[in-house]
Amino acid sequence: MGTGLLQTVSENLQFVAVCAVVIAAIIGVSYGLEATVLKKNIAQVGKTRYITICGMLGAIAMILHILDFPLVAIAPSFYKLDFSEIPVMIGAFCLGPVGGVVIELVKILLKLIIKGTSTAFVGDLANFVVGCSFVVPAAVIYHLKKTRTMAIIGLVVGTVVLVVFGTMFNAIYLLPAFASLYGMPLDSIISMGTAVNGAVTNVTTFVIFCVGPLNLIKGICISVPTMLLYKRISVVLRTASSDSYAAGKNRQPQG
Repeated sequence: MGTGLLQTVSENLQFVAVCAVVIAAIIGVSYGLEATVLKKNIAQVGKTRYITICGMLGAIAMILHILDFPLVAIAPSFYKLDFSEIPVMIGAFCLGPVGGVVIELVKILLKLIIKGTSTAFVGDLANFVVGCSFVVPAAVIYHLKKTRTMAIIGLVVGTVVLVVFGTMFNAIYLLPAFASLYGMPLDSIISMGTAVNGAVTNVTTFVIFCVGPLNLIKGICISVPTMLLYKRISVVLRTASSDSYAAGKNRQPQG
């Protein structure tokens, strides 16, 4: 029993370490792109304004994340669709890829504080990493040249990366990690996929016929509202954050 407990602790520590490395890598890559390729294209935003926008959009994203729902005709019920990447993508278009990653991280942290985790943190890591795989490429392409065409191209490329990376990440790491940390045999997970789609017989077919289509739907459901809302919301964000910044700057000490 002692050996089993040590193994469980070790597996959880390994998972936490993987989470930390993945988050650090995503932030590092995004920062590197902003500092080099996008150096002249990222709008300069004051620290207070930056924090305000990230906080506001992160909170909205968290609410949308909590309001997730399964698509049982496509994937097992523990895979859920949410629209939380809409404010994340809008923030990334406004602030750059690093801003998108920060908003994504704020969303996940707030969700864990308020609701906790029901998937041994695997689902939370998946949502963060897969979300960033969508948001970062789209934001990078958009900030190369801020036009409607580049926004569309960025969202299409982001959706392709989301589908391809999401299926691979699930197959290589997330599904085995979920099975181990949640104490569910991998064969049981596969059988849940088979119940949805008879073509599912192993991990590869599971991610191709269940995870891939779900991520494609998510990419479309995020891209269309982003195109419709970004310009309108970006004006509101800049105005609101500017007012907040000005109020703080003009506030005189009392006494």
